[in-house]
Amino acid sequence: MTDTATFRPRRRLPTISTMMAIAMLSLAVAIAALTPLWSGYDPLRQDLFGSMAPAFEDMAHPFGTDALGRDVLSRLAKATQVSILIASAAVAISACCGLFLGMIAGWYRGWADTLLMGLGNVQLAIPVVLLLIVLVAALGASTWLLVLLLGLTNWVNYGRLTRSMVLGLREQEFVIAAQTAGASDSWILTRHLLPNVAPKVLILAAFDTGVVIAIESSLSFIGLGIQPPTPSLGMMISEGQRYLQTDPHLTILPAFVIFCLIGGIQFAGQGLAAAKPSRN
Repeated sequence: MTDTATFRPRRRLPTISTMMAIAMLSLAVAIAALTPLWSGYDPLRQDLFGSMAPAFEDMAHPFGTDALGRDVLSRLAKATQVSILIASAAVAISACCGLFLGMIAGWYRGWADTLLMGLGNVQLAIPVVLLLIVLVAALGASTWLLVLLLGLTNWVNYGRLTRSMVLGLREQEFVIAAQTAGASDSWILTRHLLPNVAPKVLILAAFDTGVVIAIESSLSFIGLGIQPPTPSLGMMISEGQRYLQTDPHLTILPAFVIFCLIGGIQFAGQGLAAAKPSRN
């Protein structure tokens, strides 16, 4: 007779991707969240008499100061907060637009599918960064405009993923049964298809967040992203390049924060994509 007490749920050990994501994101979040608690926190205050203070020598400025005497740690914290907020808002816009348009194209097919996917193919043919440079240069640089442009230029992958899933789900028995019962299109889309599509879209959003942070930092690096006096990681790298030989930490520190943000988010996305429900 089998002793059922010996059968226990197998505890899943954290994967390398999960541990890397936790370590890298924890470091970036700690800089963004804990630095405002530091005494004298002010990323915009200038002190020309205390400019170019070296890093790791004065606890009042642990990461030193820049050419205008602004505290580097405080500016790193503010720039990290700005990057996270911009990326989150832009990815939310992209995911919502792609989810809505992909469900419409996959469910109704016909001219709606041809029109929306044709628009997506045209947009994919244009490099995103080049398109953003042209749009920002033409419309002007502002934070909210940058968020909107980043969101509206990255919806295509979400739309294509959603469309392909809806095309497969619409032939499933539970959808056919709902149609037979007289359920409306909106009911089927929101109650039956959306819960099945949303998890995959969230995984794609996790990967895309790091991409958006890289694009935002690149635009800020060339002066078309976040505008002064608001600090940004890309702008800090650009400013620090002038002092790369004498004070390399002005460039290395913001670059390291970008690396932790993007790497941590990518590892987190890999962990979500590889996650499987545990069996008892």
